[in-house]
Amino acid sequence: MTSFFFAYVRQRLLTPGSTYWQTGCLLIGLSLFGLSSWGQSLTLNQVVEQSVRQYPFLKAKQAEINSAERRVEASRTELMPIMLLQHQYNYATSNSLNGSFFPNESVNISTSGGVRPVAISQASFGSFSTASIEWRAITFGRVKANIGVAKADLQRSQVDYDNEVFQHQVRTIDAYLMLLINQKLVQIQRSNLDRAETFKRVVDSGVRSGMRAGVDSALATAEAVRARLLLLESQQCEQVQRLRLSELTGLLQANLRVDSMRFYADLPNDAFRSDSISPKNPTLRLFESQINLSAARSLATQRSGMPMISLVGVGNARGSGFANQGDVFLNNQLNGLGYQVGNYLVGVVARWNVTNLLRSRRDYQADQFQVERFRQLFNEQRLRINRQYQEADTQYDVALEQARQAPLQLRAARQAYDQAKARYTSGLTDLPTLLQSVVTLNRAEVDGYVAISNVWRFLLLKAAADGDLSLFMNQIR
Repeated sequence: MTSFFFAYVRQRLLTPGSTYWQTGCLLIGLSLFGLSSWGQSLTLNQVVEQSVRQYPFLKAKQAEINSAERRVEASRTELMPIMLLQHQYNYATSNSLNGSFFPNESVNISTSGGVRPVAISQASFGSFSTASIEWRAITFGRVKANIGVAKADLQRSQVDYDNEVFQHQVRTIDAYLMLLINQKLVQIQRSNLDRAETFKRVVDSGVRSGMRAGVDSALATAEAVRARLLLLESQQCEQVQRLRLSELTGLLQANLRVDSMRFYADLPNDAFRSDSISPKNPTLRLFESQINLSAARSLATQRSGMPMISLVGVGNARGSGFANQGDVFLNNQLNGLGYQVGNYLVGVVARWNVTNLLRSRRDYQADQFQVERFRQLFNEQRLRINRQYQEADTQYDVALEQARQAPLQLRAARQAYDQAKARYTSGLTDLPTLLQSVVTLNRAEVDGYVAISNVWRFLLLKAAADGDLSLFMNQIR
């Protein structure tokens, strides 16, 4: 009987939740509570505010935004001139032959030495310094496109953070409501246990006096034990939900206390009506930012095949341990560590990797398919959210009607229990009939609070699908 009853309660509690958690992108916390949580119940607004401020995953998303901001700053450095400085001391030989060669991918040995009939293996000291500056004056949009990619990525990171905050708030509020209903179930089962134990004492007294059959005492004992098991299981569920809620804060707390506020005093008003999803829906904005980022990347890919025109200036200074004439060693080879000659070079350089045009064109076409992919994913997500909103609207209307009917069920169950109790006391009915009325009353008490909780949870689901939590929060202020 106990297992059957809690399976029924779970089904009533999880029916909205099962659909609710299937909303996926819509439901993706609480925060670190201070010592005040030991003696103070936190309101929903306090819980949501702390969850956004303290939850580690949201902090990780904030760090991602900071990283994207730095990447934007880094991309802007492409507008600056490129300056290279180099200075070296070396110890090398000076043998050479006339002719040209292809450079290696790594370091090349200088061929500027004298041409001799016999190579000399003796080396001497030398020095070399260069300073070059290059400003990419005309890039045909390449740099601007790269900056655009960084900005689009920053926007995507910001929208992603907003979406995660929104989903975390929704999940936190739902966990809050689930804790409240579990607390109510504990109260119901505690009252049910008190009722069963009181009844057991009355029955035991009647059995001892010989007015009742001994089997009634056994049945009353079984009912009291069943009520105690229901209380223990409800307390377990309450504590599990409390831990789940505190997990969203980033710190597990077994003593977390929350304020029930007005959730069980009033039902939401029926003013929440909308025929379309809010254009500010965080989930849709996230998918839209993916489209913009992919489009920016495709533009950067297209511009990567364009040429560049740069203004270049280079200056160098060099020293050698060999004489400038005669190609002989100087008397003091350390003189090669100082500068002896210098040169400068200024000019305009145009670079264009013509063969890269074919690759960039193919990459651009591939990026265009990615843009189309994200566009279709956006359409699919919008279709899903519209379906979820209409589904939530239907569920909300049904839950609201159930909450209005629940008091009638509870009143009838109490009347049936009172009548069965009176008939049993007067000897007009047997104990199993009375016990059945006890189960019915207990179930009606549970159904009443679960129905009210479901109204608020489906209202939250509607607000989540619409993309505007104020539609829910305004109902409790």
